[in-house]
Amino acid sequence: MSTNLRVNPITCEAHGLCAELLPEMITLDDWGYPIIEGNPVTPELLDHAQRAAAACPTLALLIQRRQPQR
Repeated sequence: MSTNLRVNPITCEAHGLCAELLPEMITLDDWGYPIIEGNPVTPELLDHAQRAAAACPTLALLIQRRQPQR
């Protein structure tokens, strides 16, 4: 099972807290909106990713778990 981060662009208001809490995976564009490269979340960063998602003021940062396709 792989875990990925996703941003809901409709609810994101560019607070930038996610990039402060998870700079290993999230950068900000010129307007402060998060850029996520799309790489799976490593087990070492999973706790940090969950913390960043929970701390998002608009709950725009989402964690998705996907089953491998056969």
